[in-house]
Amino acid sequence: MLAYLSGSVDHELLLRNEYLVTENRILKNQIKGRLQLTDPERISLAEMGQRLGRKAREEVAQSVRPETILGWHRKLVGMKFDGSKGQSSVGRHRRRRRSKKWC
Repeated sequence: MLAYLSGSVDHELLLRNEYLVTENRILKNQIKGRLQLTDPERISLAEMGQRLGRKAREEVAQSVRPETILGWHRKLVGMKFDGSKGQSSVGRHRRRRRSKKWC
């Protein structure tokens, strides 16, 4: 019984995915010019595309080439580990100025 239920759920998920891929393809064909994505949209596509895997990404990606998604993911990983957040400035540390006391 459990195998039957899981098989029907898998089949339903496959049908939903096929529908969404077809719908995305149709909508993409209706867009004139280049698709302009925001940074948060690129980030979400990069994260999801990395989790999908190479084969599934090639089958599913309609609005962006799979290589572009990988490039976005590499850039995200690079930004995460670039270490620039800890750096405040370049060069020597500044010395604290002493206040002049007038006696």
